Amino acid sequence: MEATTAPHKPAQLRPPAFVPVPPIHMEDVDVSETLLTDIALRHVYQRGTCSIHLLSDLMKLPPEVAEVIFRRLNDQQYFEVRRMAGDDYIFSLSGSGRRLAAERALTTRYAGPAPVSLKSWTAAVRRQAAEDLTVNREKLRLSFADIVLPDELLDALGPALISQRAMFLYGPSGTGKSTISERLIRVFDDAVAVPYAVEVEGQIITLMDPAVHEAVEIDGLAIDPRWVVCRRPFLAVGGELVTGMLDLQKDESTGSFIAPLQMKANNGILLIDDFGRQLMSPRDLLNRWIVPLDRRVDFLSLGSGKFDIPFELLVLFSTNLEPHELADEAFLRRIPNKILIKPCEAAAFDIIFGRAAAAAGLECEPGSAEYCRELCLRHSPDLRPCFPRDLCSAIRAITLYEGRKPAVTRADLERAVAGYFV
Repeated sequence: MEATTAPHKPAQLRPPAFVPVPPIHMEDVDVSETLLTDIALRHVYQRGTCSIHLLSDLMKLPPEVAEVIFRRLNDQQYFEVRRMAGDDYIFSLSGSGRRLAAERALTTRYAGPAPVSLKSWTAAVRRQAAEDLTVNREKLRLSFADIVLPDELLDALGPALISQRAMFLYGPSGTGKSTISERLIRVFDDAVAVPYAVEVEGQIITLMDPAVHEAVEIDGLAIDPRWVVCRRPFLAVGGELVTGMLDLQKDESTGSFIAPLQMKANNGILLIDDFGRQLMSPRDLLNRWIVPLDRRVDFLSLGSGKFDIPFELLVLFSTNLEPHELADEAFLRRIPNKILIKPCEAAAFDIIFGRAAAAAGLECEPGSAEYCRELCLRHSPDLRPCFPRDLCSAIRAITLYEGRKPAVTRADLERAVAGYFV
C-alpha cells in the first residue's frame, strides 16, 4: 500500500457548484461599508501611499468598488491625493485619516482581503456539499493506482465515500491506513470556492490557508475576487491535536481570528490520524463532535456569543487501537463506516516489494521478494505493506554507505531485517 508514483489528480476539474458573482456596486458587497473603509484605511496606513488599483488588489475587490471606497474617504478628507499615475490616483492618509486609522486599530489591525459574510459562506458550503458523488470500483482503482489494494477493500471504501458519513479506519500499524486516507480526496473531480476571510458580527475570521487549500485555474470562470477556486481540501492532524485547534484562535498581531481545523476542512476531508494518541483525550474529542457528526452543524464562540457554521466534511478516524477502546456505542453509532485495514496477502506483498525496490533504485536478485517475505514472517505474525518500503530504504542506505551498487541481495536483506525488527 506504499506510494511509488506521482499521485493521480484529474487533469481538469469541474467548476464549483457555487460561483460567487463579482460585485459591481458597493451595494453588491455583502459586508458593511464601515468594515470595508476600515480595512482600506489600514492598508494605506501600513504602506504610506497607495493607488486605487493597488487597493483593489490588496482588498480583493473589483476596481469599481475600490474606486467608490477611495472617493468616499477622499470626500471625507481622510485621503490626500499626491499625484496622478495615468488614469489612477496616488494618495496617502491625511492627518484626520491617520488619527481615524489609529483609533480603529484599537479594536482590530486586520489588513488583508475583504471578507465575505457568514451567510454567504454558509450558503456556499451547503451548495458545494458532495451529495452526488459518483464512485465505482474503476474510479477507485484509478485513484489508488499507485498503491496495491484488494477489491474487497475498494468495495468497502466506495459506499462509505458515497454516504459522506464519518469513517473509522482501523487495523494493525503499518497496514496503510494513513496512505489510504490521503488518497481518498482523489475521487473528487470538482473544484470548490473558498473565501479568504469571513465576517461574523464585525469580527474577521481568516479561512483561506495555502497549506490546506490548493488554488487552481479554471478557464473562463469569472468569480468574486474575495474567493479562491481550489481543490477540495484535505487536512490531516495527528498526535499534536489539542482542544484549542477546534476553536477560533485569536491572532494577537491583527486582532482577527484564525479558523479552526473543521472550518478549513469544509467541503473536503479531515483526517484524525493515530486517533487515541492525541494530547486531548478521545472522550473530549468525541463529546465535542457528537452533534456536528450527527447534524452537520458546529458551534463556535466569539466574545459576543455563539454562532453556528456548517460541518460539511468527511471526517476520517485512523487508529491501530480497537474502536471500542476509544468510544462508547453512542458515538460509534455516529460513525457508520467502520473499515478494517488488514495485513496484505503474499501476492500483494511481492508486488509492493517490487515497486518499493524500483522506487529506491535497487536491482533485485531473483527470489528477493519471496526471501523478504520469509524473513519478515520470522519476526512478525503477518505481512504489512510498510515492510518493503522500510527495508528497501535501509538497503539503499547500506549500499551507499559502503560505496556499492544499489541492489537487493540476501545478505543485505538479512542485515536490514536485523536492524528493523525488535
